[in-house]
This record gives sequence, structure tokens and C-alpha cells, in this order.
Amino acid sequence: MTTTTAEPGTVAPVKQKKKSDVQGSGRLAAVLLSPTFLVLALVVGYPIVDALRESLYQRSNGLDANGFVVKGDKFVGLKNYTDILTGDSSHAFWNAFYNTTFFTVVGVIIETILGVAMALVMHQAFRGRGFVRASILVPWAIPTAVSALLWRWVFQADGVANAIIGHQVLWTTEGFHAKVAVLIADTWKTAPFVGLLVLAGLQLIPGEVYEAAKVDGAGTWYTFVKITLPLIKPVLLVAVLFRLLDVLRFFDLPFVLIGAHKDSVNTLSMLAYDEATNLRYGPAAAYATILFVYVAVVAYAFVKLLGADIIGDARARKKSASAKRAKKGSRPTREATA
Repeated sequence: MTTTTAEPGTVAPVKQKKKSDVQGSGRLAAVLLSPTFLVLALVVGYPIVDALRESLYQRSNGLDANGFVVKGDKFVGLKNYTDILTGDSSHAFWNAFYNTTFFTVVGVIIETILGVAMALVMHQAFRGRGFVRASILVPWAIPTAVSALLWRWVFQADGVANAIIGHQVLWTTEGFHAKVAVLIADTWKTAPFVGLLVLAGLQLIPGEVYEAAKVDGAGTWYTFVKITLPLIKPVLLVAVLFRLLDVLRFFDLPFVLIGAHKDSVNTLSMLAYDEATNLRYGPAAAYATILFVYVAVVAYAFVKLLGADIIGDARARKKSASAKRAKKGSRPTREATA
């Protein structure tokens, strides 16, 4: 019989994984993820690289020094970008940049507020709640082009909108009213999407939390701000991020509802489309590349700024758990006999 004793204040040795096991797990993970990476490289990576390459060229149909017709693409470097930002096309670009940002900021704020309000209403117990939840999906299920045609009929000169307000407004012409028409149509279509995502988050909150708050005398507004909003924050951030990425690529709704070549609603996607339809593929690729960088920067900033607290809390919890395990392991162990 042998007796093994551990000295007070020592930590029991922890068996570490072998290096070969870790390498084997890494190779298995790489093999399992390789089809996904291959698909992403084909449908995402290659178009981005090709668009970036195309943005460095321009079509040349002029004459060379000998008077012969020259066809094909000519390498111009960053000329397409400088023309867009500071050249003759700069006014159209900055106008489209402003419109894209305006629709993104104002539209997402309105849709988030209405979506949260819809979720709170649908979360209540009332007769016909299932029908309301199903019917609210109808605007989101309608294709965007069809939705734009429906709202074009609403906003025409003798349409429903003018009949309701009692004034003759030419909604589909130049002016701020065109922006308002686009915002109304987009909010009607996409606010239910935000509402359904927030509703899914509300259903995960235990009812005992609200009962405890009610017992403590918390009011409706205090409960919403201190309990509901913090608990649905992860779901709400995902919904807002999806809407940000979607509106930054705004094209089909203003194009069908208001029309092309309207400075009031022209967006970066519409500019890229217009350049491509006129066979100016270099400037079109430059517009698309700038839009891609804009979307990537906004998404990164959104996740970094609003997701920093979540990541910090997770790290703090992990650090606290590690400290507790270390403290528990440092206690003197009893004698073990075998």
C-alpha cells in the first residue's frame, strides 16, 4: 500500500493535451470547413477581386498615333476613383452618397422604433394574436419590385396618398417628397422584419423577471428600459445590422417607385447600375468597390462599437471563472491512499 500526499498550497497537476491531438483536430476542422471556404471564394472572393481589377481600366475606342481604331480596355490606374471623388462625376457621387446615408440612418431608426413597438404588441396575450403574427409577414413576403409598384399606384397624382392628405403632391418627381415616399414604402415593407426578430427575443425572457419587477413596484417605462431592452439587445443588434447592410445597397425600391436619374433618390447602387448599362464598366466597378468599402466600414464600426461591451463582459466572466478555479485548486488536498 502506498500513500501519496500533496503539500499544502500546491495545485494538482493538470493533464495537458498532446500536440499531435491539437494538430489533428485543426486538420479535421480545416477539411470540414474547406467546402464552405471554396464556395465563399467563388461567389464572394472572385467577384470582389475582379471588380477591383476592372475598376483600374477604361474602355478605349479612340485612335492611336497611326490613325488606327483602338478597341479594348486601357489601364488607367486610380483615374476612375479620382474622377468619381473630385472630377466631373463628383457631384453625382456625393449626392448619391448623401442619399444612401440618409436612407440608411433615417430609415433604420424609424424601422427599429416601429419594429420594437410591433413586437411589444404581438407579445401581449389577446384574441387573434396568431393571425396578427402571420399577417404581419405579408409586407415582408412581397417582392420589393412588386411592393414598389403598389406604392407607385398609391403615390400617383390621383392616388390614395393625395386623397388622404387632401393636397396634390407629385410624389414621384424631384424633391424631398420623393425621399418621404421611399421611406414610407421601405418602412412598410421591412419594419415587420425587425418586429419579428425582436419578438423572438421577447419570448426568451422569463415571465418571472417581470413578476419580480412588478412586486418591487417598477413602472412600465422603467421595466422596458431596465429589463426588456438589455435582454433583447443581442437580437436587436442583429436586426439593426441586417437592415444597415440591406439599406446601404438600396436599389430596387427607389428605382421602381421613383425612377432612374432622379437626384432626390439616386443611390450608389443606382449609379453603378447606370454606368454599367452605358458600358462604362471601369467607373461602374469603381462605384461598386467604393460601396463595398463603405458597407464593410459601417458593419465593422457597428460591431466594434456596439459589440464591445458584450465581448468585454464575456471576457470578464471567463476571467472570473478562471480565478475561481485557480482559487479552488490551491486549497490543501487530503491524503489519498491506494
